[in-house]
Amino acid sequence: WLTELLPTMRNLRLLRDAMKAGGQPKVPAVRSRPDGQLVAQVLPVDGLDKALFTGISAEVWLTPGKPATQGKVYRDKRATGANPGAASGAVCLVLGAGNVGSIAPTDVLYKLFVEDEVVVLKTNPVNAYLGPMWEATLRPLIDEGFCAVVHGGVEVGQHLTAHPQVDTLHITGSDKTHDAIVWGTGAEGAANKAKGTKANAKPMASELGCVTPVLVVPGPWSESDLRYHARGVASMVTNNASFNCLAAKAVVVARGWPLRERFLRALREALAEVPARKAYYPGATARWRRFCEAYPDHVTLGPPVTVDEGDPVVPWTVLPEVAPSGDEVALSEEAFCGVLAEVTLECDDARTFLVEAVRFANEQAWGNLSCVVLLDGKTAKALPSEVDRAIADLRYGGVAVNAFPGLIFAMATTTWGAFPGNTDTDIRSGKGVVHNALLLDHPQKSVLRAPFRIVPTPVWFEGHRQALAIGRKMVELEDKRSWRKVPGVVRLALRG
Repeated sequence: WLTELLPTMRNLRLLRDAMKAGGQPKVPAVRSRPDGQLVAQVLPVDGLDKALFTGISAEVWLTPGKPATQGKVYRDKRATGANPGAASGAVCLVLGAGNVGSIAPTDVLYKLFVEDEVVVLKTNPVNAYLGPMWEATLRPLIDEGFCAVVHGGVEVGQHLTAHPQVDTLHITGSDKTHDAIVWGTGAEGAANKAKGTKANAKPMASELGCVTPVLVVPGPWSESDLRYHARGVASMVTNNASFNCLAAKAVVVARGWPLRERFLRALREALAEVPARKAYYPGATARWRRFCEAYPDHVTLGPPVTVDEGDPVVPWTVLPEVAPSGDEVALSEEAFCGVLAEVTLECDDARTFLVEAVRFANEQAWGNLSCVVLLDGKTAKALPSEVDRAIADLRYGGVAVNAFPGLIFAMATTTWGAFPGNTDTDIRSGKGVVHNALLLDHPQKSVLRAPFRIVPTPVWFEGHRQALAIGRKMVELEDKRSWRKVPGVVRLALRG
């Protein structure tokens, strides 16, 4: 309800509003940074957002030098007098993700309504059982010929990516899948990549995962602060059995922070409290074993489990004292299972840590999709320019301050995708964005900020007692927005 239905419903509602506004939905505010870069506020969008997401705000930072224009497709159609309901003629193949059920339908919606392409969605075999539900959701578009849903494995994907009537591609997956499509496979693919000779030259947008770093800025945290954020980071690992491209993969702390060992101990304790979950995503057990072999001092947490290929369960696993180097397996390859690296930087204070942590995140952790900054209010007030500089310098498509980056994915008005600049020969986390329901033409990255301590307990925290009930209520609210429904959500949140 929270990770699949709610983001899909929110996308549908906001895109509907954008269409009603002629492709020019209202942006709450636009400001200019001292260097002239424009920043658009995209959350809260209205009073209901403000009430439901108390204290949480989000911005889309625009490409430096670019204006805060919106809905280019719709502006161009008005300028040329074209029928605003006529598609551009391009056909996009969306290769759906197998992990989260809201990814495929929201990718389809973005291509249809923001990029004006008709879409063939090929489901991933892992979650193809959702296909009939997606078809029911998209039925009006399917009946009018704007969208089709098809099923199958690698052969179907190969047929469609090469099909002459498919003009563009969009994938959510791994960099290896990207390279197989663009360059080919095996020795031939490697040779093509070395020569720059593409096996498939169709324009491709992609979201390909990340070794998501959690940068823990040293500060005067209380014991309850330590436990709160330990639970928060643990939740970033365990959500969806860690089969998320935004799952926490490296927790980064300062050697000289007096609370370093207490925080890492609290994090391990929080992970140990969460029962191991079925490793449903293909290859998880093999990946887990590879990481364990690379780090013989790994620590498994919680009750012992049997890692059996027939009924796979992977224990939450911590890799202690991973060197802050891109040569480390844990930092150069996304585990895509319940593995978390502990990385310590050789610094003592928050000012130095902010500089070193940004350098680490940009240069040593693979990918540039999303990252997390945990920062207490006292430190933020003491170092305002340093904090601002750090957030500006993080070359990630999504920066979440004191929050799970899943919120950036779920809010719909924010953009979701890698930081611009990746190339087909060094694709990292991919190219392009999705969501962006306010239709901003030139997004660079999204920044979401939350209070250091969110009250009541965030619904995405592991063990929240009312998560299912809140999910249902929030989906109902997105279906029909009403202030009368807010008290019911608040009452449930207070009981979490």
